[in-house]
Amino acid sequence: MCNVQLKGLLFILLTSFFISSCSTVDLYEQTVSIPGHKWEGSYKPEFKFEIKDNSVPYNIFFVIRHTEKYNYNNIYINLSSTQPGKDSIVTQRLDVALATNEKGWLGTGMDDIYEQRMKLSPTEGTYFPKPGIYTFKIEQIMRDQPLEHVMNAGIRIEKK
Repeated sequence: MCNVQLKGLLFILLTSFFISSCSTVDLYEQTVSIPGHKWEGSYKPEFKFEIKDNSVPYNIFFVIRHTEKYNYNNIYINLSSTQPGKDSIVTQRLDVALATNEKGWLGTGMDDIYEQRMKLSPTEGTYFPKPGIYTFKIEQIMRDQPLEHVMNAGIRIEKK
């Protein structure tokens, strides 16, 4: 009898686990590899994602992986976005801090590689005007061309 109860309990636990793991997560994250770890200003990765619920705020992050040989505490980028059904592009110039003199790199590191998700949206989050497919492009606008020691760059968008 105990063996049957144990199997029943195990079945219930596994079923609960699978049901909870099938729920949708309102999250988009994609990165692209930077060819040769040298990011040319002409290389502008593009990311498309769908917003289904525009009644809630979202957090937007710039994602970057670089080596410890990256020469700067920051990165200047142009973040361009296009709304669904519109041809106009809105571009923001951003200075994204990657390190401080006191703390060093702000992201997580393993050996000589660092990954950072730097929040770009305001504290209260970003509201998208309408549901649909949005397009973002990232352009690095640092003086160094190409910008060396950058392995990946991307976007992360999550419901707040």
